[in-house]
Amino acid sequence: MNKLKVGVIGTGHLGKLHTKMFKSIDNCELVGVYDSNPEQLKSVSSEFNVKGVSSLDELLKKVDAVSIAATTIAHHELAKTCFEKGVHVFIEKPITATIKEAEELVEISERKNLNLQVGHIERFNPALVSMEKYIDEPKFIQTDRLAQFNPRGTDVAVVLDLMIHDIDIILSLVKSDVVDVQANGVAVVSDHLDIANARLQFENGAVANVTASRISQKKLRKMRIFQKDSYVALDFVTGVAEAYRLLSPDAPVETNLISFGEIGVGERRKKLVYEQPEQKELNALQYELQLFVNSVLEKTKPVVSGIDGLRALKVAQIIIQKIEGQRLT
Repeated sequence: MNKLKVGVIGTGHLGKLHTKMFKSIDNCELVGVYDSNPEQLKSVSSEFNVKGVSSLDELLKKVDAVSIAATTIAHHELAKTCFEKGVHVFIEKPITATIKEAEELVEISERKNLNLQVGHIERFNPALVSMEKYIDEPKFIQTDRLAQFNPRGTDVAVVLDLMIHDIDIILSLVKSDVVDVQANGVAVVSDHLDIANARLQFENGAVANVTASRISQKKLRKMRIFQKDSYVALDFVTGVAEAYRLLSPDAPVETNLISFGEIGVGERRKKLVYEQPEQKELNALQYELQLFVNSVLEKTKPVVSGIDGLRALKVAQIIIQKIEGQRLT
C-alpha cells in the first residue's frame, strides 16, 4: 500500500487528537510531530510513541503532508512555509486570522497544485452525514451552538471559534451568495465577542438564523432545516437526526418510516412520514483526516477546500464587523 508521510504541527489539545487519529489511519505514516514548546513536544511524543522533531524545517524535509493544529494567528505563516517546501496542508478552522491571509494561502496552494483542506469538522458529523440525501434546497435554517466557557478558545471571537462551524455548513447546503447580514452580539467574560446572533439572507431567497454562545450551562449544537415538503433536525452533540417529509399519496412507505397518514385535499394531498435514520458509527476527526490523506494520494480536490474555508471566514468577518460597528455607534 502506498502510504502518505504526514506530520503534525502543534501539539496542544487538537494536535494531540490529530496525532492519535493519524496513527489509526492505514494509508499514512505519521513521521513526526513539531511544537515550538519543547516540554509540550516531549510530552506528546512520549504519550503517542512518535518522533518529536525539534524544528519545522526538519519536519518538512521528511513529510508529504502536514496538519496544522497551532493557534489561529500562526496558521498563515506555518501553511505558507509548508507550501514553499512543496508540502500539502490540512489546517484547522478558521483557515487564518484574516481574509487577506486566507486569500494568499488559496492562491499559493492552487499555483503550486498542493492540497489545502480546512478542518470544518462538523461537515462530517454523523447527524449531517445521515441526512445529506434529504437536504436539497433549504428555505430557512435555524442553528444554535452553545458551549460551556473554556478559556482555550477566547483568543478569537465566538463567531470564529464556534459559529463558523454552522456558517460553513450553511454555505455548503444553500449554495448561493450571501446578499445581506444582520448581526448583534456582546463580549461578556473575554476581550472578544462571547455571544452572537446573525441573520443571513441569500440571493436565492433562503434565510439562516445563526446563534452562538460560549457562556452556557450546557452544551447545545442543533440545526433545523426547513425546505419544500420536508423538515430536518440535526443534533451535532448526540449525532441523532430526524426528518418529517411529505410524499405523494401513492408513494410506498418504507419499513423504517412512520406514516402519519394524509394531509391536505385534492391536488395538495400529501402523505406525512417521519424518519430517524440509524445513527452512524463515525469518528468525525478521523474521517476528515482520512479524506485528506485520500485526496493527496489520489490527487483529488479536498472535501472542504481552502476556498470553502475562505468563504466561511468572509461571512464570519462580516458578522463581526456588523456587531463591532453597532458597538461603536
